[in-house]
Amino acid sequence: MASLAIFTHTPTLRCSLCPAARVAKARQVGVGTVRVRVPPSPSSCKGVAESRGAGRRALVVGSVVGTAVLVGSAAVAVVAAARAMATSGGGREAAVLATRRGMQLFSQGDVKGSVVEFDKALELDPRQRPYLWQRGLSLYYLNRFEEGAKQFRDDVAVNPNDTEESIWCFLCEAQLHGSEEARKRFLEVGRDSRPVMRAAYELFRDGGDTKELLSLANTNAHDFFYAYLYVGLYHEAKNETEAAKDAMIAAVSSPYGSRSGDYMATLAKVHCACRGWPVKEPLNAIK
Repeated sequence: MASLAIFTHTPTLRCSLCPAARVAKARQVGVGTVRVRVPPSPSSCKGVAESRGAGRRALVVGSVVGTAVLVGSAAVAVVAAARAMATSGGGREAAVLATRRGMQLFSQGDVKGSVVEFDKALELDPRQRPYLWQRGLSLYYLNRFEEGAKQFRDDVAVNPNDTEESIWCFLCEAQLHGSEEARKRFLEVGRDSRPVMRAAYELFRDGGDTKELLSLANTNAHDFFYAYLYVGLYHEAKNETEAAKDAMIAAVSSPYGSRSGDYMATLAKVHCACRGWPVKEPLNAIK
């Protein structure tokens, strides 16, 4: 797993899919570490799926601004290096950088731009396809549900213990076929070690009410956020807009949602921006 810390200031989150007048102001994205999942190198053990806990989604996004002036032989060397990167192992590193740029653009509300970068990563290194869960999330918000479902199915094929990708595949297919039909296609995965995610998985797989998942919300700040995030998404899959809005705003406004730097906390903000939902001040219920 590759990591890179980049720092930024993002005063306002604007979803590229919505009129500016409907976009709520969002708080600055938190500071953390970008963790980009990449396919195993040839020297690594084959067939070992990476376990993905909550930490895999930690995020810092931003940009490093600088100017490089290249002259004479130095410019030629850079061009040669770029060509070599595209035709050698360097393509893998370039793909990782493209993925990071995609994550940064997504965090700024530029969902379309994020997919351009994720697709660029696939062009540079096609082996990344089953690892680009970030691309699947962006495709969902572009209403490209069939492509999103395929992305998540490809992901689960190499990591059969990925609870969240199973849920997101359901969310895409529910938009295409309805919740009941999507449930018939539900991807079975291994047991998640996180109680809140086990409850979320069972809710999407079996249907029913949200009481059990919400009963875990007061365990800690992390579980509060994830419980309300997935309750909101569950209501959206059922076309229950007001309930979805209430739950998602609760997730975004929570301390974890507003300050953690988790990529899924960023997603919740993008979700609200794309739906035109205003975000309240952070809740004080969870310390």
